[in-house]
Amino acid sequence: MTNQFDVVVIGAGPAGACAAKMLVDSGLSVVVVEKEQFPRFSIGESLLPQCMSFLEQAGLKDLVDNGGFQYKNGAAFFKSGQYTVFNFAEKLTTGPATTYQVKRADFDKKLADAAEQAGAEIRYQHQVTSFNQQESNVVLGINDLDKQQQYQLQGRFVLDASGFGRVLPRLLDLESPSDFPVRQAIFTHIQDNLPASFDRHKILITVYPHNPDIWFWLIPFSDGTSSLGMVGEQRFFSEFTHLSEEQILWHFIQQTEDLADLLVAAKVTGPVRKIAGYTANVNSLYGERYALLGNAGEFLDPVFSSGVTIALKSAVLAAPLVHKQLKGESVDWQSEFSQPLRLGISTFRHFVVSWYDRRLQDIIFYPHSQPEIKQMICSILAGYAWDQANPYVGGNGKRLKVLAEICAN
Repeated sequence: MTNQFDVVVIGAGPAGACAAKMLVDSGLSVVVVEKEQFPRFSIGESLLPQCMSFLEQAGLKDLVDNGGFQYKNGAAFFKSGQYTVFNFAEKLTTGPATTYQVKRADFDKKLADAAEQAGAEIRYQHQVTSFNQQESNVVLGINDLDKQQQYQLQGRFVLDASGFGRVLPRLLDLESPSDFPVRQAIFTHIQDNLPASFDRHKILITVYPHNPDIWFWLIPFSDGTSSLGMVGEQRFFSEFTHLSEEQILWHFIQQTEDLADLLVAAKVTGPVRKIAGYTANVNSLYGERYALLGNAGEFLDPVFSSGVTIALKSAVLAAPLVHKQLKGESVDWQSEFSQPLRLGISTFRHFVVSWYDRRLQDIIFYPHSQPEIKQMICSILAGYAWDQANPYVGGNGKRLKVLAEICAN
């Protein structure tokens, strides 16, 4: 088994597979170290249209277009009888206006298989245990979980796409505290049996009527099933410790009339899972011989489905820079990777913060919105968080605050 490569990628999810595909296409030798065995369950199942541009850059768009996934053209919102829709075709920014809702087990496996077919080696059930940077390469300690053997792997550069595993942030002490409250998500898959009138082409976000800090997602798939989940601050669930996750989820749904009516015939088809304290940040997205992709660098919140979009953006930014650096050319990772990536992260951050302090909810449910303003907001909801022609991209969130004040009056 060869243990010397140009690039070692940690994690075979969307960011890792996308980066690996681009790197092997550029002529580099690549190995992907993945702790799990694919296919495996993951959330982050509602893509944004901006993702399609990134997948096209990696040569993966046709694969996804032909994958049999649920077509998606917008986002819908419910709140105490109010219903509003954002059709992505009405966005400000040019670019794809449609995308897909995907079961990540299938979606991630397709991307990983494509990277492997292009020439990347993927080692499933192998775990990175140490990182030792030397003068001209990096030596990683690897644990083969299947054979229960230890070995070393050498690479000239390392990309960490380990998602919530956050391998390098933990090994290199890169993590920094998040200023978001500790929230938790409870989620499962259901046979949805939704009414024929329901628009399966859109994710549905429903606000819990008794506390707008709590919300639900409903993501229909092409096979008649859906992803169903809820999010709220951990403290809101403290009185329900005697209940199972499934009981907690349905307790809150039954108190949300709009959603309960939709799901009256739904049946849970998989385990009900929970994750908590998932928001993460780091003090740097790169080092001399490594860079962090996607959730390994920063994760905000599931509310606007930004996770896969940020992950793919980080991959298409990083892969050409790695190739350039390994050819001996100069790369400024701060100006060419970190700053551009953080522009979109910052945009999504303002929207997440404004959602939970109700300002964005006031904007979304405002009945008299001006079409041009709605187009700008729609662009962000479609994932175009890097389009600086949009006044709501980047900045300090002041424009969003002013707009919310107008909508609240």
